[in-house]
Amino acid sequence: MTDTVAHETAAADAQAGAQPVDVEAAVLAIGDRARRASRAMARANRAWKDRALRSIGAALKEHEASILSANTKDLDEGRANGTSKALLDRLALTPARIDGLVAALENLAGLPDPVGNVVRGQTLPNGLRMRQVNVPMGVVAAIYEARPNVTVDIAGLALKSGNAVILRGGSAAAHTNRELVGILRDTLAGVGLPEDAVQTVDEYGRAGAEVLMKARGRVDVLIPRGGRELIQNVVLNSTVPVIETGEGNVHIYVDESADEEMAVNILVNAKTQRPSVCNTVETLLMHSKSTVLPAVARALAERGVRLHVDGRSMSALPEGVEAVPATDFDWATEYMDLDLAVATVDSLDEALDHIRRWSTGHTEAILTNDLRNAERFVAEIDSAAVIVNASTRFTDGGELGLGAEVGISTQKLHARGPMGLTELTTTKWIVQGEGQVRG
Repeated sequence: MTDTVAHETAAADAQAGAQPVDVEAAVLAIGDRARRASRAMARANRAWKDRALRSIGAALKEHEASILSANTKDLDEGRANGTSKALLDRLALTPARIDGLVAALENLAGLPDPVGNVVRGQTLPNGLRMRQVNVPMGVVAAIYEARPNVTVDIAGLALKSGNAVILRGGSAAAHTNRELVGILRDTLAGVGLPEDAVQTVDEYGRAGAEVLMKARGRVDVLIPRGGRELIQNVVLNSTVPVIETGEGNVHIYVDESADEEMAVNILVNAKTQRPSVCNTVETLLMHSKSTVLPAVARALAERGVRLHVDGRSMSALPEGVEAVPATDFDWATEYMDLDLAVATVDSLDEALDHIRRWSTGHTEAILTNDLRNAERFVAEIDSAAVIVNASTRFTDGGELGLGAEVGISTQKLHARGPMGLTELTTTKWIVQGEGQVRG
């Protein structure tokens, strides 16, 4: 959130002789339009919303060339500005990734509509009939960076759950997001839903994001998604209620009983399939009696992973596998790159202590053939997702059958873990009577 879009806009206005933009008024007006659009979305039935989602998917394919062209501009500017390889990976769209967005929209259309779902209900002794039902949040805002796929994911989830959404996607993806938001708005208008159900404040830069964070009364919930600096800025400065999505300092503990082939396959997948995302493993904890570290280390090194290891792990590495000594910095770091911290522990207790100290509460996994150890790990780890004998890459809305996700919440109130459709709803109590009064 360090771009100069607002300043550039003001400069252009000055050169053209126009009045400077009142960013606060402009963003609040966006909030007012979103509020009106949210009322229409709350009334839309499932068939209407699903038709919109499928139409958006078709439009993305129809305009694939223009989307990729816009994305190329963002990538070129990112490289010129020295953007990291990991950030460029998150920024990049490809035909395959667009196909993935289309598939996610189709999956969303096939999921049940959470709106109107009865959470609980009963008839009271006095004859009152009460029920608690899911209803849309209203206006959902999201602030994120360099992730144009999130533009489509969040919009799709918001629309299916009957909400309007305001997006702030950051300057790194400005060209791509402008193209995507235009497609989303045009498609909504084409199916008879309000185009203002999807809006962006990107043109107002950092100043616009700051107004959005304080648009209490116009925005019902704000969801930040990105690096620690962005998330903490939103959490600490927003007056709008925030659902905090956290960084992913993810651990895998390999128990003494873990199978070597399984450990190799899972670690390679969890570290190398897409290292720039938050569910990638960042720390490997090896039981001192396990014999799988040489095979794991060799497989990771062959795929370009740089190991940061403690003294005991260093002595167990096979010949030819290079590593650097680990420090406390490594245990605390979310690399989001081809780096992995490795420590040797003598027990499950020691592994649990390490995770409790350094975890960000995102995802932790255990590889084991000991049922008691698995059950204890699940019971004692206090993270949003706990995995037994599988890759941490499964902590993902699409992989867990949610269609997509707004983000992965690491807090405990309202939502925790991958946030899908239900997490973008709240509840309403409906009480029906026949003239009852309270005595």
